[in-house]
Amino acid sequence: MDLDVAATAPAPPAAGAGDAGGSVGGSSHTGGNNNAPVFREALTWQAYGRTPVLSMVVTSYGEIWSGSEGGVIKAWPYDAIAKSLSLSPEERHMAALLVERAYIDLRNHCTVGNVCSLPASDVKHMLADHSRAKVWTVTSMTFALWDARTRELLKVFGMDGQVESAKLETPAMTEQPMEEEVNPKAKPSKKDKSQGSLNFFQKSRNALIGAADAVRRVATKGTFVEDNRRTGAVAQVMDGTIWSGCTNGSIIQWDGNGNRVQEFQHHTSSVQCIKALGERVWVGYASGTIQVMDAEGNILAGWTGHSCPVIRMAIGGSYIYTLAHHGGIRGWPLNSPGPLDDIIRTELSNRELSYTRMEKINIMVGSWNVAQGKASAESLRSWLGSVSSDVGLVVVGLQEVEMGAGFLAISAAKETVGLEGSANGQWWIDNIGKALDEGTSFHRVGSRQLAALLIAAWARKSLKPYVGDVDAAAVPCGLGRAIGNKGGVGLRIRVYDRKMCFVSNHFAAHLEAVSRRNADFDHIYRTMAFNKPHGSTSSATSVQLHRTVNVNGNQVEEVRPDLAEADMVVFLGDFNYRLYSITYDEARDMVSQRSFDWLREKDQLRAEMKAGKVFQGMREGIIKFPPTYKFQKHQPGLGGYDSGEKKRIPAWCDRVLYRDSRSVSVAECSLECPVVASITSYVACMDVTESDHKPVRCTFSVDIARVDELIRRQEYGEIIESNEKVRSLLQEACFVPETTVSTSEITLENQENIVFQITNKCETSKAAFEILCDGQTIKKEDGTKSELLPRASFGFPLWLEVQPAIGLIKPGETVEITLHHEDFYTQEEFVDGIPQNWWCEDTRDKEAVLRINITGSSSTETKTHTINVQHRCPPSAAPPAIMNQPAAPVPPNNVLASEGHSKRSSKKSQSKHREQQQQQQDYPQFGSSEVHDLCRMRCP
Repeated sequence: MDLDVAATAPAPPAAGAGDAGGSVGGSSHTGGNNNAPVFREALTWQAYGRTPVLSMVVTSYGEIWSGSEGGVIKAWPYDAIAKSLSLSPEERHMAALLVERAYIDLRNHCTVGNVCSLPASDVKHMLADHSRAKVWTVTSMTFALWDARTRELLKVFGMDGQVESAKLETPAMTEQPMEEEVNPKAKPSKKDKSQGSLNFFQKSRNALIGAADAVRRVATKGTFVEDNRRTGAVAQVMDGTIWSGCTNGSIIQWDGNGNRVQEFQHHTSSVQCIKALGERVWVGYASGTIQVMDAEGNILAGWTGHSCPVIRMAIGGSYIYTLAHHGGIRGWPLNSPGPLDDIIRTELSNRELSYTRMEKINIMVGSWNVAQGKASAESLRSWLGSVSSDVGLVVVGLQEVEMGAGFLAISAAKETVGLEGSANGQWWIDNIGKALDEGTSFHRVGSRQLAALLIAAWARKSLKPYVGDVDAAAVPCGLGRAIGNKGGVGLRIRVYDRKMCFVSNHFAAHLEAVSRRNADFDHIYRTMAFNKPHGSTSSATSVQLHRTVNVNGNQVEEVRPDLAEADMVVFLGDFNYRLYSITYDEARDMVSQRSFDWLREKDQLRAEMKAGKVFQGMREGIIKFPPTYKFQKHQPGLGGYDSGEKKRIPAWCDRVLYRDSRSVSVAECSLECPVVASITSYVACMDVTESDHKPVRCTFSVDIARVDELIRRQEYGEIIESNEKVRSLLQEACFVPETTVSTSEITLENQENIVFQITNKCETSKAAFEILCDGQTIKKEDGTKSELLPRASFGFPLWLEVQPAIGLIKPGETVEITLHHEDFYTQEEFVDGIPQNWWCEDTRDKEAVLRINITGSSSTETKTHTINVQHRCPPSAAPPAIMNQPAAPVPPNNVLASEGHSKRSSKKSQSKHREQQQQQQDYPQFGSSEVHDLCRMRCP
């Protein structure tokens, strides 16, 4: 059972990372900025200039890593951020500069001889493996595995699990096909000249076919075979495995070392996000579907959560919250589906009247084959402007906006790179807008052009607040289903939270091509796809609809067309269905007598619909106007029908058909049948003469049943508070298995390993554990402890390794956790990505406070255990006496005085420092007390 927590929400930033420790968090934006907000103060710095930040993560040691275009990866040490946050308000203006310049360019670290083992592809995802203190950086096709502590690149591998050692080699040049030599002095033969005119047409045809081939690959969402195997999401499951979701719906499971464990598939739509808690894993798809699986990948449940892609998930309390592409947020109980859902659904259904609201709007739909011409302002007012005063939504579809082999080929080529539209198309949009008084009465909400096809929509100013989530799509049907002289363009518009789709079409021509017209409709209806993946820059187009075989060889469900999911669908356009078994003269005679009932019996479309071959489930208003095709341009009246040599038989080529939510015609509008439409006007504008077609116009009166989400949430809350059975089930969902820890005090000597145990005493449920570091204390000279110094994101200090730090414990079983003290660790200070100085950890005794969080699978309710881990430095490690010498100035990004770190510059570093002193004169310096604290150090 879902709970809508917000009707709309702003689009999320490009990437973000939160600090569970409450010290620092980060969000990144396409402008290349990083925001690191805290509860009382914040930092903003320029990370990549104008390059967008695509991904971000906080590592097990509190560092912020971010990825950008071209495979660039930067790390900001926690030391630099902590120091900047500790500056006084007067010095805060320098804080951003200190952090900005303190980055480490990880790509440079793994570059040898100008050759880097990392791919030069956008780093779209990052993952902190807190179980093994590693970091995964992910492009569309490759993975890189890093040591979070040393920042060492461990492995680069592909989606097939193979290590990509070839990345170290210089890429081979693509072999180019050899071209025949051409003699510039050679003259064409007579035979060549005689074929000149044929060559022109052949070249035009070849250009169209070449463009068709290019756009066909794009239109089927598969420019290359690998496109359907790109990584769309990555997450860590509580058993320590890593899951990556692919754009073809499959999920790959990896162990912590980057080895493939298994691959499975339960859905054909692209995986957009993955979230785990306990032994459950939630997967969100581009289709709006949400699935729940166990840690082994077995599907437990699935449902349609949203009408568009599920792009983010977050867990809070007993709910998992899902963010949809259009901004809607919904909450789902973590144990859904289950008895709790059934009870709440029944209770809410009984209160349906309290949160149901009825709305009524008028929608005007117009269609016109403009035959590459342009219309006068008077014609546009006659067609649309004169009757638009009482409508809330206007949708206009045009055909043959612009034709010709050259234009069609260029349009197809532009589509392959996400470009659309033309000057003629824009002229029509602008002038229709003028006829509708755009800007004052109406606002344009969306448009889409595919070569000769165009659709655009305008909403009245009073209705615009209730109109949103506008997506466009296009399906070419000409020349191998690739050229836009024939096909369909569509808009999907959410009105009062109900999906309405409008499709402008142009089907195959000629009297005998009935089956081709039927096929055009079927192709458009089945393949038109409005869902645009989050972050995609390409225009929504068509998809291949088929029953897919998953990686295990089993068939998965066929994806329903987007048009089938809409609450209301309107098809408009030049469908090209003709009158059959009638002569030109007979048709003209019937038209002059206005015997439209008799002519309708000869209508191909009517016959095909009656036979169930096309427009299944759709209906049309009663035609009471003359056939709209074919006329001689600029000749008014019914005498303008084509009287040329071909004498085309008049026909109703230009039509408007629709369906609403009703399964039977007598159904009333309700939440179960949310959209009920009726036609109030269906006419042709016979006085418009700029084309060989007459424009048609259809006006609908539409009743819409919607949910008042505020009232529904109030009812939901009342059910939670008042229903005892619901309260009991929620209490059960907060169950946390009982666990014990073998010790609460551990002492580590230098480079020593200590093992302790966590036991799950529950015999029925698995327990999930996560080990964090609340902070550390340092022994002062007088023998007392310093105050507890918190770590960013509860990260471990560099001297301590904990493995595994997360995991699942089966009922009645025990896991062993290894603590390891790492020898004094040498670090380098970076300025603008270049190492400047090095320093070593303090030799004084330290104590880290580890917190073990235990959770179940149905709630974030937690039980905790605490372990104090002490490190005692042996007497032999005491640092030598330090002479009283003047302290050298230290730049402020030599940070973490609070952790007792000291820096000694090597001769090379000292030289570099002196060279940079002139550039760093405005840096504030450490105080004398800070220098004193930093002196108690030693280096290995």
